[in-house]
Amino acid sequence: MDFLTAMKISGSALKAERTRINVASMNLANANTTRTIEGGPYRAKSVIFGAKPVQGNTFQQTYDSVDSKLRKVEVVEVVEDKVPFKEVYDPAHPDADANGIVKMPNVNTAEQMVDLMSARRDFDANVTAMDSIKAIALRSLEISR
Repeated sequence: MDFLTAMKISGSALKAERTRINVASMNLANANTTRTIEGGPYRAKSVIFGAKPVQGNTFQQTYDSVDSKLRKVEVVEVVEDKVPFKEVYDPAHPDADANGIVKMPNVNTAEQMVDLMSARRDFDANVTAMDSIKAIALRSLEISR
């Protein structure tokens, strides 16, 4: 594997992990939002990583396509969590229904904190990998002098 490919892999992983950090942060920020623009409480979101379908007419085209897809991390989509909303009895709340029940967001703060910490560690690991790649490239240039 060449240096540029290794940098491309780590760079794409950094971009994907940044998206994951942003989504977890958004979930935590809206953990108590009972009214959104769409109406109703905020729905937690999750990031899905993956590869897109491979298309090619010949074996070599398919192989080249698979090879390039395996050399980067992609955010396929950001999906909403389908877990039901929490219901809390609070008749004084402005969003309470006739029975005094308020639908609260389906954000699990402990789960989001773990996801945020995990994404941060993955991000840091990719920064370290990029630093190592740069150091190896510089060392190779020094040796060739």
